[in-house]
Amino acid sequence: MAVTAGSRSGADLIEVFKALGNPARLQIMQWLKDPDTHFREYEPIADRQSVGVCVTHIQAKSGLAQSTVSSYMSTLERAGLVRPTRVGKWTHFRRDEERLEQVARAIGTTI
Repeated sequence: MAVTAGSRSGADLIEVFKALGNPARLQIMQWLKDPDTHFREYEPIADRQSVGVCVTHIQAKSGLAQSTVSSYMSTLERAGLVRPTRVGKWTHFRRDEERLEQVARAIGTTI
């Protein structure tokens, strides 16, 4: 799902913008940029920098239903903006910074 100057670029960018077009998903992405600050009140199950934030902590912080948060994280994952990692029975998410840099470069060349 690379974002390049090629023909797939527009379709990829549309998926990214759809994913970020929801205020709650955008807020989650902002929280995940600095997980140690935004999730400090939750005891980490694993290292936040390497595996990300547990979905239960995202759900608790957002106040949204578990099913809603799962749907939102799936949307962000399909757009390539986050990466999931299983730690035991828990799924953790972290931002895909390389993908976000690709998106930023593509915006600069396509708009």
